[in-house]
Amino acid sequence: MSTAARPRSGRAPRRRVRGTLALLAAMMLASGAVRLGTGMGEALARELPPEAPAPVAEPAPDIGPLLAALEARETRLVAREEALEERLQALKVAEGELERQLAEVVAAEERLAATLARADQAAERDLVQLTAIYEAMKPADTAALFEEMDPVFAAGFLARMPPQVAAAVLAGLSPPAAYSVSVILAGRHAGVPTQ
Repeated sequence: MSTAARPRSGRAPRRRVRGTLALLAAMMLASGAVRLGTGMGEALARELPPEAPAPVAEPAPDIGPLLAALEARETRLVAREEALEERLQALKVAEGELERQLAEVVAAEERLAATLARADQAAERDLVQLTAIYEAMKPADTAALFEEMDPVFAAGFLARMPPQVAAAVLAGLSPPAAYSVSVILAGRHAGVPTQ
């Protein structure tokens, strides 16, 4: 019996030791799992940002009227730009026409100035010739002729004559005619600015 009791008593401590070891291992595993779970939760809590409240969805505004207004404005701007382009082209055409007309006016003025210069030269030649004729006449005959002339016209001829000839003609005029011609001759340059 003692032999039989021994093997029983030898087997029992081994089973207890194994059971105790298994229980301890299980407890240690459970403790590690709890610690691991607790540590993981804190770590995850530190890494993840706090949840922001979900934005409240606002209804989307109706942009249809705004788009229509922008399209209408663009249409008006395009039409205005086209109108300005047309006006610019018309102004360019008008400017070209004005430049052409101005060139014609300048050319006409030049022709007119040349014609007037020729006329002035011809008139001056005529006056020089007529003055020479009056100088060649006898002073009494020239005085009789100047008596009938407009005093301004007669004074013009007397001013062109040499002083000796003009004095002889002026002496042959009647006193009123000689006075009128003398006043005109004296006042010919009165209107000329002195300063």
